[in-house]
Amino acid sequence: MTKYVINGGRELNGEVTISGAKNAAVAIIPAVLLVNGPCRIENIPQISDVTMMLNILQEMGAEIKTVNKHTMDIDCSAITQAEATFDMMRRLRASYYLIGAMLGRYGKATVSMPGGCNFGGVRPIDQHVKGFTAMGASVEVKNGIVCAETSGRLHGANILLDVVSVGATINLMLAAVLAKGKTVIENAAREPHIVDLANFLNSMGADVRGAGTNVIKVNGVSHLHGGFYSIIPDQIEAGTYIAAAAATGGDVTVKNVIPKHLDCITGKLQEMGVEVTEMDDAVRIVRRDSLKRTNIKTMPYPGFPTDMQPQISTVLCLAEGTSVVTEGVWDNRYKYVDELAKMGARIQVSGRTAIIEGVDALTGATIKACDLRAGAACVIAGLAARGTTMIEGISYIERGYEDIVEKLRSLGADIRCVDMPDEPQRQEQVS
Repeated sequence: MTKYVINGGRELNGEVTISGAKNAAVAIIPAVLLVNGPCRIENIPQISDVTMMLNILQEMGAEIKTVNKHTMDIDCSAITQAEATFDMMRRLRASYYLIGAMLGRYGKATVSMPGGCNFGGVRPIDQHVKGFTAMGASVEVKNGIVCAETSGRLHGANILLDVVSVGATINLMLAAVLAKGKTVIENAAREPHIVDLANFLNSMGADVRGAGTNVIKVNGVSHLHGGFYSIIPDQIEAGTYIAAAAATGGDVTVKNVIPKHLDCITGKLQEMGVEVTEMDDAVRIVRRDSLKRTNIKTMPYPGFPTDMQPQISTVLCLAEGTSVVTEGVWDNRYKYVDELAKMGARIQVSGRTAIIEGVDALTGATIKACDLRAGAACVIAGLAARGTTMIEGISYIERGYEDIVEKLRSLGADIRCVDMPDEPQRQEQVS
C-alpha cells in the first residue's frame, strides 16, 4: 500500500505553480467527441481522473497523441460507436458528461452511472434527464446504466433547472451544441470551468452565450471544427495550497492562477488574519500571526466552493475561538472529521453544520483519505501537525492533484510517498 508520510510543523515558503483545472479538463475532453477534426488541448493536468477520461475516449476509437506532458492532440472523427467501457466509467464521476456529448453527436448514449468521490450518497442525475427529455431524448436508468436515445437530431428547448447543478449545466450545454434550434438553460451554474467549456466550444465553432451567468443560451450549429485550446488554471488546487500556507504559516506565492476566481477563498482567509497580495497571474499568501475564527457557508459560485470546505475547515481547527461551517451544497461532506479528530481537532457535526473549536496544535497520527478534497484536508492537517502523520487512501488525492508531493517539497514540506506492506490478515490457529 502506498502512503504519504509527513513530518509536520514546518512553515511553507517559496513559489508553487498551479496546473490546469481538473473540473474543466474532465468536461472539455469529452466535448472533443462533438468536434469533426483534431483538437490540440494545452495545460492538461496530469492526474488520474484525466488519464481515465482519455483512456475512455481511446477505447472508443479516438486518436490521441502526446505532444508534451501537458499537451495532447485528440481526434474523435473516426469514432462511430456510442458506448464506452463501463468499468472505467464507474470509477469516474465526470463520466456522465459522455451522455451529453454522445447524444449530441450520435443521438444515442449508453453510459454507466458516475463514480468518483462518495461523500453525498447517490449522485442524482434527475436534472440531466429532465433536460435531455425536453430536447427530445428518451432516457432510462436501469441497473446503474443510463440509456439515452433520440430518433433523430436533438432539438432546442427551454430548460429551467430545479436546483443549481454544475453537472447538469455542463451536460446540457454539450447536448445542445449540435441540436437543432436554440436551447436556453435557466438557473444555470456559473463556475469558472463552465465558462471555460463554453470558450472551448465557441473556439471550435459553437454558439454558446451567457456562460458565467444564470442563463445560458446555445444556438445549435451543424458541426464543430478542430482547433487549439488551453485549459484555465485550477481554482481548487490553488485554494488548497493557499490553505496549506495559512495552516502552516510562512510566505507562499501561488503562480499561474486567475486571482478573480480565488476571491471567494482569499476573502475568507483575510478575515482570518492572513495577508493576501494579488498580482496579474499570482497570489501571495503570508501568515505572520495567529489565525482568527470565522464562519463559512458553501454555495454555488461565486460563493465559497464546496470543494474547498474540508481544506478551510482544517485551517479553522487551528484558529482562535469557535467557527461555524455550513455545507450548502452536499448533504454529507464531513467524513474527514473523524480523521482530524484522531489528530486532536475539536469538531462537532450536526446535519450540514460543523462547529469547530480551535486548538493550539494538531498531533500527527495515521489517518485515511475518504475522498479527493478530504484527502487534501488530511495533507494540510499533516503539514501543520506536530510529529509524523501517515495518510492512507492517497489514490483519492491523486485524482485531482498533480505532483502534490513534489510541489509541497519545493515549499519546504517534509513529505514523501512510501510503499508499505499491507498489514497481514490475522491467522486463526486450527487445532
